[in-house]
Amino acid sequence: MDLASRKRRTKTQQERRTAVPQATTILGLDMSASRLLYGITVFLGAFLLFLVEPMAAKQLLPILGGSSAVWLTCLVFFQVMLLLGYLYAHWITRCRASSWRQHVYLVTLAAAVVLLLAQRMVPARLSPSSDYPVTTIFGALAYTIGLPFLLLGATSPLLQLWFLRTQGGSIPYRLFALSNAGSLLALVSYPFLVEPYFTLRLQRTLWTVGFLVYAVLCAVLSPRTSSQRPIVEAQEESTAPPTPAAKKWLWFLLPMAAAMQLSAVTAHLTVNIAAIPLLWMLPLAVYLLTFILAFEFPNFYRRGIVVRLLVIMLASLGYAISKTDVSLPIGVAILFFLAECFLAGLFCHAETYALRPQRSSETTLFYLLIAAGGAAGTFFIGIASPLIFSANYDLAISFLVVAALAIAVTWHDGWPQRLLWSTATALLLVFTFMLHRAYARDAIVEVRNFYGTLRVKQTTTAQADPERMLLNGTIQHGTQIFAPNLSRFPTTYYATDSGIGLALRFCCGGRKRSIGVIGLGAGTLAAYGHPGDHIRFYEINPLVQPIAQNLFTYLRDSAAQITIADGDARTSLTREAPQQFDVLAIDAFSGDAIPLHLLTNEAIALYKKHLAPNGIIAFHVSNQYLNLAPEIAQLAIAANMQSRLVESAGDDLMGSYRSTWVLLTSSPEFFTLPQIASLSTETPTTPRLRPWTDEYSSLLPIVQLSKH
Repeated sequence: MDLASRKRRTKTQQERRTAVPQATTILGLDMSASRLLYGITVFLGAFLLFLVEPMAAKQLLPILGGSSAVWLTCLVFFQVMLLLGYLYAHWITRCRASSWRQHVYLVTLAAAVVLLLAQRMVPARLSPSSDYPVTTIFGALAYTIGLPFLLLGATSPLLQLWFLRTQGGSIPYRLFALSNAGSLLALVSYPFLVEPYFTLRLQRTLWTVGFLVYAVLCAVLSPRTSSQRPIVEAQEESTAPPTPAAKKWLWFLLPMAAAMQLSAVTAHLTVNIAAIPLLWMLPLAVYLLTFILAFEFPNFYRRGIVVRLLVIMLASLGYAISKTDVSLPIGVAILFFLAECFLAGLFCHAETYALRPQRSSETTLFYLLIAAGGAAGTFFIGIASPLIFSANYDLAISFLVVAALAIAVTWHDGWPQRLLWSTATALLLVFTFMLHRAYARDAIVEVRNFYGTLRVKQTTTAQADPERMLLNGTIQHGTQIFAPNLSRFPTTYYATDSGIGLALRFCCGGRKRSIGVIGLGAGTLAAYGHPGDHIRFYEINPLVQPIAQNLFTYLRDSAAQITIADGDARTSLTREAPQQFDVLAIDAFSGDAIPLHLLTNEAIALYKKHLAPNGIIAFHVSNQYLNLAPEIAQLAIAANMQSRLVESAGDDLMGSYRSTWVLLTSSPEFFTLPQIASLSTETPTTPRLRPWTDEYSSLLPIVQLSKH
């Protein structure tokens, strides 16, 4: 080393030694206090980030019919905004003018505060008129939480670089783990501590207060960073080699695969395994846990063990999903898919961490590509896949992508690993084609859109009669037996001895009736139509109507006048003049999600407006995992109406299922009719339940995991 080089090195070391004492105070705070301040700010930002996600999604669910696809689309938006937040952090830390950079950040922070205070968190009116209302969701979320969410998303990478420039030392990846811990705490807290006890209005208020505190903390930390020279960063740039392009690609692809796993497993569990509310929370919690373990406890990850478990899990579950006629017990299925999601997420995130950059100047790019991968993965599953495929292959494709990436990650481990993962990838490709064939078996129609995957299967009964069944995932939405004496007979949950069957048979003493039905399905209730009757169906999914009209004959064969209203039922009823319904059937609570806006005090008041004098509201509450009857009893009491529970047994020969209905009416005579009194019972009540409103609802108190 020559004399000039030694002098430069000595000067750099002296600058570093003098820089560290300067960095021991931030606005009068010593180093330990400033470290605590950084930790609190990162934790609070992540907590608010994941607390607002279920809040915002819950407010959008009613507008779009309660479908689980709403949550998946919200997840895409959150990942995209997180990417933009990381991009903002990357851009602002690369800016040459330090004072200008500080001013831009503070102005953006102030603008977010002003927007939160100036407008309500949800727009007053949303009009989801398209068949695929992704733009409605993106527009509403961007308007309500877009800028605050962007700043919260930028917190972790931005404050890590601020910390490095003011405190010195190595890149503080532990702050990223701390942010994920805050996210996990918020995610778990919402359904158990927030939703059951606070109205949406109070939730919004408290969240806004939390954001104001966060903004103050960021404003305190920001000025100091503008005067700091990144001396440590400059030294690292001269010693650490730049990251190869292949590793940067893996920074993107591995998080993409993990995000695909998250979205695909969430959709599969909530649609095909069990329609249990809050089940979407479990895969996201597992996803965040893998981030925490990968970045905070890297020694926890053992590649040799994880890859062996992962290849077994992928192969076994890949084979299981290709056998659509075989189902595991619900508890086993949930645990298996969550375990697979955990192993795949841990593999992807731990391998990403192992490839982390050594240059601090590449830190924000590292997080930017992680966020880009997450956005790409959720976008493919949540938005692109329903447009590309007519059936749901999301889980099989996500398994295949993980296996293919494992080839690249373990390539340098030798031929055994290459052979293992190449074989696994080939097997998963075969299983994907097997799944395609399984879906096509007995199916005469397969269509998919935002609201789900619809399939019409045609089989034969024990009497060799053709039978058609409408399915959304594994949920049945109507069956028709094409036999001369059965084709006009109501089946499944709508048999003559069901609650709706009794209401329609004994409501009106033989006169002409006006009937409303929320939920079209196969149009089964049209079988009750008599000459002179009018039946009006309300259906939000535009794919259902052509299926009901062309592949089932209930609508065509009905003697009643049939009309169908497109779009959300509550929105349609709000716009319509009073319909004078003798019976209004609400049949929207047995599918993949519960449209809570149809079960509130305000909804009951709207239904009563459209009822004829002494009209009947019939709620279909046949749900394996929700005990809705006590909540409806509370709503009836609040509306000064009487309620009765009607449970009917199924009949395999007639194609009817066991069903549970709750009937509400203001008529003092209807429930005293002998035919009704003998087949109905008092609706059970639960004192701890309170009537739901548009501002308050919680599914947790009525969840029941045991099947009846």
